[in-house]
Amino acid sequence: MRGTIRYMVICGSLILTVLSAGCKTGDQSVTYAGEQVPAASAPQTEEEIIYLIGDDEVTEPEKSSGKRDSLINPEGKTLEERFFTPEGYTRIPKEMGSFQGYLRRYTMKPDQSPVLLYDGSEKQNQSAHAAVFSMPVFEGDLQQCADSIIRIYSEYFWKMGDYDKIAFHLTNGFLMDYPAWKSGKRLVADGNKTSWVSKSGSDDSYETFLKYLRTVMIYAGTLSLNEEAVPVNVSDIQAGDMFIKGGSPGHCVMVADVAQNRDGSRCFLLAQGYMPAQEFQIIKNPLHEDDPWYYAAELNYPFVTPEYVFDEGSLKRWYGFGY
Repeated sequence: MRGTIRYMVICGSLILTVLSAGCKTGDQSVTYAGEQVPAASAPQTEEEIIYLIGDDEVTEPEKSSGKRDSLINPEGKTLEERFFTPEGYTRIPKEMGSFQGYLRRYTMKPDQSPVLLYDGSEKQNQSAHAAVFSMPVFEGDLQQCADSIIRIYSEYFWKMGDYDKIAFHLTNGFLMDYPAWKSGKRLVADGNKTSWVSKSGSDDSYETFLKYLRTVMIYAGTLSLNEEAVPVNVSDIQAGDMFIKGGSPGHCVMVADVAQNRDGSRCFLLAQGYMPAQEFQIIKNPLHEDDPWYYAAELNYPFVTPEYVFDEGSLKRWYGFGY
């Protein structure tokens, strides 16, 4: 069965003080005007819609793949189609409905697309990315590094109807869960203290879900996301894992795809949002310009990515994926 996510343009409306979190700088604040705030770069056509279909079996071309002139297929529309696996590696099969399967079929913007900021302008550094996800960006300098990961986690669970897993601690420790929001509760802030208050009736619409996400992004970030994650070994790396440094500012990048060779050694693609708020993107590997895959056998600390360096112990898994 094929399913779709259609991105709406109605986002959140709460005007709240930004806590020190995520990639945001400490003196930065965000305000929003009105109920209806358009999302930048939202998919407009059927071809740009995300599909969640089938199991994630290795394709025949990949099984027999040899050395290629390029690991990037400019004609590929999805993550899986855009990036070939390196010679000797095949994608690790994942069951139907897995987060990995969801990511592999996520629509990418056309090859060579620039990364756009939240205001529609181009990011200054256009040399760090290999591809751009079609995921919309909320208006305002809000959807930065941890926020992009929070959004893609949440979009997946919302699509699967697994609402109970959509829950994130804010930087003050308060657990902001989507089921409570869906039931009609809303967040009230008093300085650094937050609490629920009943505001309306139950509403499980996508518009209400986007308002929830937008509010989470205001109050959560790398500090809180780091506290929700536990260390993992690179030999067991999987889609959704992160290299993360909690701070203000901190940074995080997410594992978007994983492949393995006959010896069991893995390689992976990394994705990031960043500051100012910008589109989610597959980043390059500074060790080899023409090959965006990162290899477990090459992993050393400090771990260098195009725009951030991570220390040992930064590879972690969010508790929503198995903990």
